[in-house]
Amino acid sequence: MRTMISPIVGALEAAQLADLPARAVAETIAELFSVREVFATRRKDVIRLIIAEGPRFPELAEFYYHEVIARVTAAMRTLMTRAVARGELPNDALARFPQLMIAPALVAVVWNSLFERFSPLDVRELLRAHIDILFGQRIAT
Repeated sequence: MRTMISPIVGALEAAQLADLPARAVAETIAELFSVREVFATRRKDVIRLIIAEGPRFPELAEFYYHEVIARVTAAMRTLMTRAVARGELPNDALARFPQLMIAPALVAVVWNSLFERFSPLDVRELLRAHIDILFGQRIAT
């Protein structure tokens, strides 16, 4: 698990040091990390394993929490707090609840593991729509 997930988490932690607009960071996370590095790989199976087996194996859930969840939420909280201070966000909800950023990615993991054969979900478009909801509709140039 550490081998598969840690490089992605490390890249996100490094992103908080960059001076980029919050929407650009969110779009990068959605495309690179969520779509290419999770859904296009077996990493989605690790997430699905944690969801399914975490209650039966609490040490597995605890490990994942410390190695991934706590690090990601701390990095996202820092990024979104900075975005609020810059006026990029209308309120501090994303800073207080960084889980809102990744919620659709988790929904996509669950959806695709259960319902993909009936109704495939376009994860990329789902995440783009979510970013539009959070940051406002992108203006076409």
